[in-house]
Amino acid sequence: MRLNLAARIGVWSAHHRKTAILGWLLFVVLAAGIGGASGMVEMTNAENGAGDSARAEQILSDAGLSHRAGELVMVSSAAPDGWRAAARELTAALGETGEVTGLAAPVASKDGKDALIAFEMKGDAATASDRVQPVLDAVAGVQEKRTDITVHQFGDASAGKWLGDLLTDDFKKAEFTAVPLALGILLVAFGAVVAALLPVGLALTACLAAFGLLSLASHQLHLFQTTYSVMFLMGFAVGVDYCLFYLRRERDERAAGRDAETALRIAAATSGRSVLVSGLTVMVAMAGMFLSGLLLFKGFAVATIIVVFIAMMGSVTVLPALLSWLGDRIDAGRVPLLNRRGKRATRDVAGTRGTQQSGGIAGKLLRPVLARPRFFAAASVVVLLVLAAPALGMKTEELGLEKQFGSDSQLAVAYRHISEAFPGGPAPAQVVVEAEDIEAPGVRKALDGFDKVTVHRAQNVAEIEVPLPHGKSDLTELREKRLPAAFDGTGARAYVTGETAGSTDFNDQLKRGILPVFLFITAVTFLLMLFCFRSYVIAVTAILLNLLSVAAAYGVMVAVFQHGWGASLIGSEGVGAIESWMPLFVLVVLFGLSMDYHVFVVSRIREAHGRGLSTPAAIDEGIRRTAGAVTGAAVIMVAVFAVFGTLSMQDMQQMGVGLAVAVLLDATIVRMVLLPSVMALLGERNWRTPRALSRLPVMDHGEPEPGLAAAPAETAGTVGVAGTAPRG
Repeated sequence: MRLNLAARIGVWSAHHRKTAILGWLLFVVLAAGIGGASGMVEMTNAENGAGDSARAEQILSDAGLSHRAGELVMVSSAAPDGWRAAARELTAALGETGEVTGLAAPVASKDGKDALIAFEMKGDAATASDRVQPVLDAVAGVQEKRTDITVHQFGDASAGKWLGDLLTDDFKKAEFTAVPLALGILLVAFGAVVAALLPVGLALTACLAAFGLLSLASHQLHLFQTTYSVMFLMGFAVGVDYCLFYLRRERDERAAGRDAETALRIAAATSGRSVLVSGLTVMVAMAGMFLSGLLLFKGFAVATIIVVFIAMMGSVTVLPALLSWLGDRIDAGRVPLLNRRGKRATRDVAGTRGTQQSGGIAGKLLRPVLARPRFFAAASVVVLLVLAAPALGMKTEELGLEKQFGSDSQLAVAYRHISEAFPGGPAPAQVVVEAEDIEAPGVRKALDGFDKVTVHRAQNVAEIEVPLPHGKSDLTELREKRLPAAFDGTGARAYVTGETAGSTDFNDQLKRGILPVFLFITAVTFLLMLFCFRSYVIAVTAILLNLLSVAAAYGVMVAVFQHGWGASLIGSEGVGAIESWMPLFVLVVLFGLSMDYHVFVVSRIREAHGRGLSTPAAIDEGIRRTAGAVTGAAVIMVAVFAVFGTLSMQDMQQMGVGLAVAVLLDATIVRMVLLPSVMALLGERNWRTPRALSRLPVMDHGEPEPGLAAAPAETAGTVGVAGTAPRG
């Protein structure tokens, strides 16, 4: 019998299990150890920027004018000038830390009740948050001693420290919640402790190795702080799913009477092949983020590609070796109640109940769907479009501190109070001017028209600080009116950077990047499905179903997080907008993950059709046989994504809820109702290969040889997530 690539890998691993298992462990240890020793390199503001703001940061970097991390401490009192004694204490305490430089004299607010102390952290700005704790302690010490004043601190280092601690706590929460959840779901699915531990263990080791490799990669491609969270989110969910698909198929074949070696070979040839195709599709879809032109998305792409590749390879290499080594011990640690349910499922698969009544929920649902495909296809589309409707009013923006962390968060409170007392203080615009001769009369005259100017004669660069009390409207006026009026005709070039400018330029670049990313992932998805199934009908169907899932997810995100409908039920709130990078990220991720289920289900339908079943019968068998695996995998993904919906940051909540809803809809309405009804309407046209495509290579779908054919459809009952005899 001719074996496909996945089957050959699986057979080799089973015959060389010691090499496969020890090789995997060695790889994980080395990757994690080397990556941990090298550490992660985070991106700078200049690297994360776009447009004029990125150009301004690059000019400063090329000129060697790196800035220290700036900090602001505001002292407030009930009466005018009541802050003076506390300000003197603060200045002395800050100086004693040995970590600050450039301590400026306190500047009073208009009403005299507030004073602002500005200073910078010594050393590299990139590591300032690691050294800011003594400064925070000094400020807190003065506040504790004096009850007549209130102190607020905000700056690059203090905000970085606060955010880093928050992300660390959130990541621990996600890890310690998602892993037990997945383990519990798998325990219900398999009824045995060892079988439940296997996918979780492989997924965790894949994530561990990926963390190490990503740390190494960060020395070439600097990363955003949340990249590790995104990697764990994707890696753990995908890793568990891939193992689940493989393991359920192997148990399915053994329950149907195959010997251990044959069952493993069939599982490798079928589910193993689906894992390879799905993993490749996910990785290629993620590669589309490179076209965004933003380093943030490039980091997300590298992270997800690394972890999906490792999880995919682990599923087709070390998993067969472990299954071969464990043998019947895979069912060790049986849970009595769950195991009895598993035994009933096993008898169904083995054919001791030769009726189609063993189809379970999937069988009961499929009968009316296949009997009335037009009605159910139309109804499914209507439901998804209704859910998608709020997305028509989607508003995106880079969420500010209050929307991102909540109005009562320490960071947002400090920023708000400083901004109110000193408008434009925490986030002024920085204008970078470069010229052939910065001392030329025309340039000097233009610079003299601004208040806070720093000239670097040796580098022919000048910096101007301009307050933006009204935010984006002031930025627009600065760029379109003030700077052109000042510097036109002088030969100098002026670029605006800073928090507001950087956010605006980032969003503009994001809007420009959406179309090429969308075209790339749809084109690549089409080609991969075409190559896999040799049918443009299946390829087009896959894209349309994915778009419906994404649109519905967008609609739910807008309803919950923009309008606030039901946000309190998940401990969140409506903030009036969706994080600017979220739509593109969700689009790419869902296109990849939807292929996970699509390839798995359609491969099983194609397998049944290849054995001679009619399209309706093949749909019936394929859906019923994969229902248990798809349900289990979806429940795990939804659980993992939902955990991220409970984290502190608004963008993590939006991502978690959006992905959880999309996967839930995809595994239920789309794969269980819309897909079978559409394929039933298309009939044999699903498999028609046009002459122009007839020269495409035929990919083996791993059908077992006649003597080892799968059990007839009428004896193969589908088991839901609680069953131990899989259908995938």
